Amino acid sequence: MHFIDEATIYVKAGDGGNGSAAMRREAKVAHGGPCGGDGGDGGSVVFVADHQLSTLLDFRYQRHYKAPSGEPGRNQDQYGAAGEDLVLRVPVGTVIRDQGTGDLLADLETDRARAVVAQGGKGGRGNIHFKTAWNQAPRTAEPGTLGVERTLALELKLLADVGLLGYPNVGKSTFISKVSRARPKVADYPFTTLVPNLGVVRLSDERSFVVADIPGLIEGAADGAGLGHQFLRHVERCRALLHIVEDTFTTGPDRAPLVDFDVINAELKRFAPGLTMTPQVVVLNKLDAGTSHGTVDELRAQFAKRGIELFTMSAATGEGVERVLEALWRLIFVKPGSQPA
Repeated sequence: MHFIDEATIYVKAGDGGNGSAAMRREAKVAHGGPCGGDGGDGGSVVFVADHQLSTLLDFRYQRHYKAPSGEPGRNQDQYGAAGEDLVLRVPVGTVIRDQGTGDLLADLETDRARAVVAQGGKGGRGNIHFKTAWNQAPRTAEPGTLGVERTLALELKLLADVGLLGYPNVGKSTFISKVSRARPKVADYPFTTLVPNLGVVRLSDERSFVVADIPGLIEGAADGAGLGHQFLRHVERCRALLHIVEDTFTTGPDRAPLVDFDVINAELKRFAPGLTMTPQVVVLNKLDAGTSHGTVDELRAQFAKRGIELFTMSAATGEGVERVLEALWRLIFVKPGSQPA
């Protein structure tokens, strides 16, 4: 299945039915008077979050949605039937905006969350409501109002406890495949991850949390360089970030762990300043491959000057991975000053 996290669709709520201006015509009933019923309300367009969905793919193939209109009123005081609501199901984490104004209409963060994005029209009143002492046979009725129509921009933001950050090919996919059942593509060239991947990490004592692996970031990602601009939104909701850096001989002379760390955080700040407030665990990966800008202790000292603890691991061999996972658990679920459960 293709991962689609953006879509633009047109929705139209149903129009309200017209009220009836019928007059009673029955044998042996003189001057029967008005008997026109009200029109039915039009159906609304409703979005519902469904945890079983993971993509907006369906909205790429069908872009126009219209709810049924209400039926018109009839004679003999009969009201028209209301149009049924049109219910559209989307993945949890879907943000819905009015494309024309940019207004936020709904943010469906929980399973079964509902939002009415286009209200159906109201049915018009029939002439039974207009009879008065001085107008016993009104011949007027109200028309139904029009349903709301608008063009919507749908945007999916993955819901995860931890988001993985780092340059392409630093080992994020290897890490998530090591700690969960997610099976992303792993290769020795950049940008092997083209779509976000979610994995559930299970620790001892029935503890677990969800990790999101997004495509690697590079300098200029906030302006659209590489794939970062397209997928940076998926780390906005994360409660913590795992920032993976590397220091192998293949990274090139212009890159070093602290340089990479600063570049990626600068891109986060440019994309969404609030992301810089999300707590991070920083880890040096590929420990088995050695380092090219000093010893591990020297690299730790560089980060320590910033008040940052640098963890180390080898996602390929599993060395140090458990310690990183425990640090993430404490960061997410253990309040400062409290004891772990």
